[in-house]
Amino acid sequence: MAGAGLWADAFTKSRALVGRMTVAEKVTLTTGASSNTSCSGFIPAIPRVKFPGLCLSDAGNGLRGTDFVSAWPSGIHVGASWNKDLARERGTGMGGEFRTKGVNVLLGPVVGPTGRVVLSGRNWEGFSIDPYLAGALVFETVSAIQEVGVITSTKHYIGNEQETNRNPSGDIEAVSSNIDDKTMHELYLWPFQDAVHAGTGNIMCSYNRLNNSYGCANSKSLNGLLKTELGFEGFVVSDWGAQHAGVATALAGLDMAMPSDDLWGSHLADAVKNGSVPESRLDDMATRIVAAWYQLGQDKGFPMPGIGMAADLTKPHNIIDGRNSSFRSTLFDGAVEGHVLVKNTRNSLPLKTPSMLSVFGYSAKNPDHNNPKSGSSPWLFGGESFNTTEYEGGFFSNKIGTTPIAFEGTIYSGGGSGATSQSLAVSPFDAIVQQAYDDGTALFWDFTTGDPFVNPASDACLVFGNAFAAEGLDRPGSHDDYTDSLIKAVADHCNNTIVILHNAGIRLVDQFIDHPNVTALIFAHLPGEASGKAIVSILYGESNPSGKLPYTVARNESDYAVLGPDVPEGIFAKFPQSNFSEGVFVDYRQFDAKNITPRYEFGFGLSYTTFNYSNLQINKTVAANDSFFAQYPTGAVRPGGQVDLWDVLAEVSADIKNVGEVDGAEVAQLYVGVPGEGEPVRQLRGFEKRAANASLSATVRFPLTRRDLSVWDVTRQRWSLERGRYKVWVGASSRDLRLEGALVI
Repeated sequence: MAGAGLWADAFTKSRALVGRMTVAEKVTLTTGASSNTSCSGFIPAIPRVKFPGLCLSDAGNGLRGTDFVSAWPSGIHVGASWNKDLARERGTGMGGEFRTKGVNVLLGPVVGPTGRVVLSGRNWEGFSIDPYLAGALVFETVSAIQEVGVITSTKHYIGNEQETNRNPSGDIEAVSSNIDDKTMHELYLWPFQDAVHAGTGNIMCSYNRLNNSYGCANSKSLNGLLKTELGFEGFVVSDWGAQHAGVATALAGLDMAMPSDDLWGSHLADAVKNGSVPESRLDDMATRIVAAWYQLGQDKGFPMPGIGMAADLTKPHNIIDGRNSSFRSTLFDGAVEGHVLVKNTRNSLPLKTPSMLSVFGYSAKNPDHNNPKSGSSPWLFGGESFNTTEYEGGFFSNKIGTTPIAFEGTIYSGGGSGATSQSLAVSPFDAIVQQAYDDGTALFWDFTTGDPFVNPASDACLVFGNAFAAEGLDRPGSHDDYTDSLIKAVADHCNNTIVILHNAGIRLVDQFIDHPNVTALIFAHLPGEASGKAIVSILYGESNPSGKLPYTVARNESDYAVLGPDVPEGIFAKFPQSNFSEGVFVDYRQFDAKNITPRYEFGFGLSYTTFNYSNLQINKTVAANDSFFAQYPTGAVRPGGQVDLWDVLAEVSADIKNVGEVDGAEVAQLYVGVPGEGEPVRQLRGFEKRAANASLSATVRFPLTRRDLSVWDVTRQRWSLERGRYKVWVGASSRDLRLEGALVI
């Protein structure tokens, strides 16, 4: 650890405190231990030097496994909002709950998996397949959480793109993500770089192997990319059980092993004493851990570790309410803005006080159970609505699932260690009942029948389905025949059928979307506890939808570069390989390169109003000179990499005008085409969400940094600013490009 820049003071304090510790005490900092709390991981106190210990707990969508906390919108929902301000507000509110409960390290946010594998079980925890969108939102999230004094554990580093074979089992090793240098930098490392630039105090290394070396024992990725190239000053923690060697992981750059001391503990102390691990390496581990504690101000006024994390919620325990009522509006706004309206014909939405409304589908109501029990439970891992037998059996088997939906009720988050704890949740049907009661609407419903009776007098029929996903299981498919058949069965008898899908990943819709009576479709994602209130607000026009897709919805599964996980085969049956041979050409980059027409493109989303674009301006930075545009950066390394990678070289601006009749918000998107052979047609390099009242205009501005305009030079091992003509587009999606210009460097 260099202790440079903003980390200098914390580094000095940490060195002093660690300098007073014995080898045994320093080892204590590096290995998880049991506790009388429900913290996911725990570092015990070192009373002699007045270090109180650390509580590490799940996860990036809210505090899991405890009571009196909020169920926040999941990562995919935040990505669909395209709202940096909301991401920051969510981070502040969520981080405050962790702090109040005595959690030092929030195990999140997630930017790996990125979403390379369409059917990956954990894509919902991250923000987007696009590295720029994910990076911008993780920067805001990390900054906000850490501003309230909680350390973020940005994860899973790196290449953790599938659940199938993510862990070794028997004589079969974990899958190896084989990634070339250019792809690593331009796609998978990109959002982690943003998190490090934001100052994240912790990085969690992943289960998978990386180029055939386990992620928590890969010196190139940990010592090389992360700690040297990106200047990371915090500590690296293993994912739970991801450490498979002792000395090797210490030398490779791992700083803390979770959840226990199986391979370190006394073994690490022995390795230091016999010279296998230099004591300077142990000092560096301890210094990084304590420095993060100091950097976030946890030495002053932070609650005792795990004080609000009762070990067993079924027994009497001290109640510590982590919630802050001032963030209820954030929970609601976040839930609203992650809904994406992609079809709306015949002015079916918003609803206008219908006389009769019929509601169908298993995802409209709450599950029948929301209750913790001792030990592991569906409630603990977000599986109340799902096939409990399959989920509990699959969590540790790391394979492809068999059930595509959560058929026991609506879903507020996905499943696994990233699930939210439900203590208060309003289902869509709960909110619809209240609205119908207030309006005097006749209401009929059927949540169980696949071919239900449809009252012909219905003004509108709402069909709620979902696409569930969870840690430990990759999804079995991108659609399900049962739900598609249900939708068509309703649409055959109802000429105004509105479909709402709670989707924990990409969900294809071509089996029903062209039915003439399917008039509207909303991707509702994973809204958190305000789900029902949010969807009713959108359906009835109290809120104008403004979400955009953070991924591409294809017409066919074969359109994607990588649909499902790689499985062991041939001579590699015991050493599964996943070759990332598509490079950076995933999602819209792949669709653009191969000229594939999507059903709904990346960045697409409808509104109840219309926006016009005009007045594109592209200008180099006023202060720029020739050296400013040198091919390679020359600045010092600080957290996030060389400091001049963040220099703003140009600014693009445009005007957007609301030309409709209702107030709304638009996500204006900037795409750049970098000159050179083999580069993507265009890449997202800016976005701004602006609210505009009817008939009013707003100006959006997009700063372009050196990093935004560079490509990775594998020979020089630096970012290279290319010479030539950069195409510039501003528009409403990756295919709806309203303005076009160029920047010449």
